[in-house]
Amino acid sequence: MRLRPAVLIRKVAVALVLATASLHGAFATGARPPADPLIDPAPCVAAAAADDAGRTIAVCGGLIDHAKTAKADRIKALIARAGAYQRQDLIDRAIGDYDAVLRLDPALADIFNTRGELWRKKGDRGRALADFAAAARLNPDHPTAKASHRALAQELERLGAQMAVAGRPSFNCATSKLPVEKAICANPELADLDREINDMHIIVVREAKGVHAHMKRALQRDQAAFLVRRNAEFGRPGYDLHKAMKARLRQIVGADGF
Repeated sequence: MRLRPAVLIRKVAVALVLATASLHGAFATGARPPADPLIDPAPCVAAAAADDAGRTIAVCGGLIDHAKTAKADRIKALIARAGAYQRQDLIDRAIGDYDAVLRLDPALADIFNTRGELWRKKGDRGRALADFAAAARLNPDHPTAKASHRALAQELERLGAQMAVAGRPSFNCATSKLPVEKAICANPELADLDREINDMHIIVVREAKGVHAHMKRALQRDQAAFLVRRNAEFGRPGYDLHKAMKARLRQIVGADGF
């Protein structure tokens, strides 16, 4: 039998009332409305545990962006997604997520240390050093942060020392008289190369001292012969000073087994 429109509307209204009453009854007995699937952290946790970078980025992103996500769950999701970005070599995005984590909780030493490693990978030693220092302050017993801070500080010290002598050869340009020495002093690249040859020669001779005395004498003879040959042949047709210095550096490095 076909129902008239008025009857049909009335039946629908009754059904809605009954459904609403059932819902209220369920809440009155202690039941709760179904959880919003977007703020359920389980899929994000599962994707991270499975080491599925693509899925981690997708499902954890939904959790991060949802306004109702709990702070602790948002932090975990950010850390998981940052790790996934790292595995995909998306360093800037990973740093961005770690920035967000530290805004939510600035007391996480491990996150400072991890972000510091990413800054170092990008070549930003200043920010890396600051992050390692922050991690060590938060956790004085953090072995990785302390070691990384010490190593990077030493690296920056070495770089500073190198910059201080950049463009300076191993000898005093003010008193140099030989044409080849004047040419080296006039060319920063040749000056750096001369200093590198001298420094490496000192290192290999020091390593050979005592243990291999005959090797030490041979290394000293080779260096003296190179300088005599360089001084005598410079300016002659076909002599390439840069090439000769590069060859000497390779010879010294090879002699020490580097």
